[in-house]
Amino acid sequence: MNESKKLSRRAFLAKAGGSVVSIGLPGIFVKLMDLENLALAAEMRPDGRPRLPPSQQAVKKIIDMGGVQGTADSKNWRLQIHGEVGRPTTLNFQELLNLSQVDLTCDVHCVTGWTLLDSHWGGVRLTTIMDLVKVKENASFVIFEAASGYTSNIPISEARKENVIVAHSFFGRELPRAHGAPVRTLVPDRYFYKSAKWLEGINFTAQDDPGYWERQGYSNSADPWREERFK
Repeated sequence: MNESKKLSRRAFLAKAGGSVVSIGLPGIFVKLMDLENLALAAEMRPDGRPRLPPSQQAVKKIIDMGGVQGTADSKNWRLQIHGEVGRPTTLNFQELLNLSQVDLTCDVHCVTGWTLLDSHWGGVRLTTIMDLVKVKENASFVIFEAASGYTSNIPISEARKENVIVAHSFFGRELPRAHGAPVRTLVPDRYFYKSAKWLEGINFTAQDDPGYWERQGYSNSADPWREERFK
């Protein structure tokens, strides 16, 4: 990738919901020591890919990437699940908790160049929700709908992975507001902008509908191991 296009080395500004959001500002990462990074980069995942994707730096804590926060809390939050489904459903927070719960430990990779290893999340597998609403065979994509009109999109094949969840806790505690509370999505094998914060809806569609950052020129597939940052 051309040096001028490495997100870890430049600032990207975007207007979202009337406010300016700065992502990828250099110098804000609390990085692990170089020797630790080298050791982690040498580790392999079960699928044979390196644990640390190319051009990523391991960090000690998740970084707040901004965005327009939702106003809902656990008392008034609602999740509308619609589109190509047999049983359109709206869940409140307690109904989400009543579904089968999972604890997930995974690495997350931001397009700006940081990776948080061994992050701990709690929530509901997306496949559990898909079974609940009876997703139709013609559904090929999932559109995550978040506060202030933010959306992200993934293929249905990605949604069926066991590590794709609707998350409500982080390291055993309530998900922090800055990181998407009360509920966000988590898609660990794609750059983090696919993991929409402040989730309000899930739309199953036959046609793809690129999300907010994808419309700004970011990759629609967003594979960290292929460094698919831009279109």
